[in-house]
Amino acid sequence: MTDAQAAPPEPSSALGIQEVLATLPHRFPFVLVDRVLSRGGGEAHALKNVSIGEPFFAGHFPGEPVMPGVLILEALAQASMFCLPLEAGAIGYLAGIDGARFKRKVVPGDQLHLYAKLEFFRRGLGKTTCRAEVDGVVVAEANILFALPPVPKAAPAIQAASASEASTGEPS
Repeated sequence: MTDAQAAPPEPSSALGIQEVLATLPHRFPFVLVDRVLSRGGGEAHALKNVSIGEPFFAGHFPGEPVMPGVLILEALAQASMFCLPLEAGAIGYLAGIDGARFKRKVVPGDQLHLYAKLEFFRRGLGKTTCRAEVDGVVVAEANILFALPPVPKAAPAIQAASASEASTGEPS
């Protein structure tokens, strides 16, 4: 028997990579959220571990790798999607960026903490106020505008065929 104790469970608002991938449509190399540390009340706190293995570091910049600012903004936009409950199949689209400011370089080895706060969401359009931090220091901030169109509903004939296939295991 050892003195080691099991780690406490993550809070229910935290999401691991599998839940992140189930929520965001992005995949490697464009999924820029590794974990959601907390979410709720129109706010989200996510994490991006910045690794030298990221493909963009090969050319940005050789000998002095720096995470491109546009990818920090994309990471903030992805974190913004965790500010609201999403219907299965929902895809948010970046609609605009206001007031983007970059205050420090983000380099391999940094842990990029992504904070997003929902300012409004009406008729499929929303805005979040966001900031990115490394070691408690703000490295970037922006207001993210996004569009979240309604999820298309499957036609009744398709739903019936899917239900039949699910119950029999064979296409109808």
